[in-house]
Amino acid sequence: MNRKPAVAGRFYPAQPQQLHDAVIGYLADVRQTGQVPKAMIVPHAGYIYSGPIAATAYARLKPAAASITRVVLIGPSHRVAFRGLAVSRTHAYNTPLGDVEVDLTAIAELLQLPFVEYIEQAHTLEHSLEVHLPFLQEVLQKFTLIPIVAGDASPEQVSQVLDMLWGGKETLIVVSSDLSHYHDYDTALRLDKATSQMIEQLQYKEICGEDACGKVPVNGLLKLLKQKGLSIKTIDLRNSGDTAGDKQQVVGYGAYVVD
Repeated sequence: MNRKPAVAGRFYPAQPQQLHDAVIGYLADVRQTGQVPKAMIVPHAGYIYSGPIAATAYARLKPAAASITRVVLIGPSHRVAFRGLAVSRTHAYNTPLGDVEVDLTAIAELLQLPFVEYIEQAHTLEHSLEVHLPFLQEVLQKFTLIPIVAGDASPEQVSQVLDMLWGGKETLIVVSSDLSHYHDYDTALRLDKATSQMIEQLQYKEICGEDACGKVPVNGLLKLLKQKGLSIKTIDLRNSGDTAGDKQQVVGYGAYVVD
């Protein structure tokens, strides 16, 4: 049983060569370099809007293309309301670039937690995980996936799951979130700068849904970083007014990395 793409042809190209060219193009435009991140927060909008911002984080994975073999991918639920965290029985996530195998052993371990359960409908149409897969497929060689959709869950619950899955250099944690939604350009700049400061200061009790649609997984990661004595930094902060939209109503996007 494979999970089929839900937003191919809308959020990103459905044709394999066009998708490959688009992702490689975004990655090639990234000039900066930095250490390979252990964890990152990246946006999940249509590629014309957030692809350039996401690429600034994904480009840093290139030196670890062969050594990262497991990716924990957690994003917010946009369509289904539920408590806790949702996993899926699917054996693979399919994209136009091929299949990504799911780490079923890790899923089974997560199901021991009382707030983790199978909720297929939370995965079926959710884009917050799907849009990251082509980037991962292009920058990494071979990896398994642990896909988690976050509902109404506490920072404690999310941090517990991420800590269980933390692993070593073979494991990458990807948290999916956009920032503010539908403000004018200047307001979004101000709000998203403030949110980025809260992220860097690990203020996991302060960030709300108005600040970041993925606040549930974001806050869980920040809590865990605080426990582990780790830091996170902003490497890109833009919005749809900078990439492909008008400046009247924009959506904010940031890329953040934990080295």
